[in-house]
Amino acid sequence: MVEFKIEVVVVPVSDVDRAKEFWTRIGFREDVDRTGPGGFRVVHLTPPGSAASLIVGSGVTAAAPGSEHGVHLVVDDVVAARAELAAAGVEVSEVFHDAGGVFHHAGTAERVTGPHPERQSYGSFASFADPDGNTFVLQEVTERRPGRIDHVVYRSADALESALRDAATAHGAHEAELGHADPNRPAWYAAHMARAAGLGR
Repeated sequence: MVEFKIEVVVVPVSDVDRAKEFWTRIGFREDVDRTGPGGFRVVHLTPPGSAASLIVGSGVTAAAPGSEHGVHLVVDDVVAARAELAAAGVEVSEVFHDAGGVFHHAGTAERVTGPHPERQSYGSFASFADPDGNTFVLQEVTERRPGRIDHVVYRSADALESALRDAATAHGAHEAELGHADPNRPAWYAAHMARAAGLGR
């Protein structure tokens, strides 16, 4: 079966330089800024650690500037992420959860101020808009549901080292409980790191 992976979301904007400044100001990496004949321009921007990116530009979409609504940006801590956006001069909503507790309703319907009462993964949000009025939602994800992802991308060598050190510490405790060396260390490490990443193994 063919694997489908989301690579790019094209965001319609009226002023490419203004949009580029907005996204780089809040930490998105500029990967590409290329121009072509007839005023064509494409700017490719990627949030840290993401496999998917945003594209803004001119001549890249027929959609009206400001008409994109509902793209979700996953964060580990929605309260901290909201504070960072506000500190960068972005108008961002208060953190909220939905009265139904599953996802969130359209617009501001059923919004309850504050994070999910149990800080349930997938359950806490904040919303903001870019200068054109395209709207985006921060969603706090702290633990992936089983089957939700099938791979892990570490953001840096330091992040990978940290994951390995965590596994080594946990494995030491595991061997202490066994009372002898574990002959199948690679499989134990793999299972531990997969669980820590939310892969459900």
